[in-house]
Amino acid sequence: MDFLDPSDQGGAADDEVTVRPGPLWRHALWVVGVAAFGVGLGWAGSLFRLGPDDYGLLTAAPGSPWTYVGTWAATGLAAAAVLRAAAARVPVPSPGTIAVILLFIGTRLSLGWRPETPELAAMAGAAVVLAAVWAGIALRNGSRAEVRP
Repeated sequence: MDFLDPSDQGGAADDEVTVRPGPLWRHALWVVGVAAFGVGLGWAGSLFRLGPDDYGLLTAAPGSPWTYVGTWAATGLAAAAVLRAAAARVPVPSPGTIAVILLFIGTRLSLGWRPETPELAAMAGAAVVLAAVWAGIALRNGSRAEVRP
């Protein structure tokens, strides 16, 4: 029953909240990979209807998806870059998971709903702001931890 011991400090949970230093190419590769995965997951999810006909999420609307996919890819690059930049300085809890969830939800909703440009810009802006808030909280908590002896 060693795996139930809370004093055990090893494992994946510990690896998730660590500082992620490294060369710039590794950070850039991570940002591109997370953005592509989040947008791809949202696009794949839009191929299926979720929920009942009355109030479920629609499948992808007919028409070209490239405007929406491109917008969310650019948004994903910005959001993932903000999270990775913070994670290179202080421990950030689940930066990849946060970025993928934001991109999945944004892409999935955009492809089913097909919002106009102002709504799409607001959704993309909100995703980047949420990523910045998450990174800001981590930076604030990380700077407090460095000051304390």
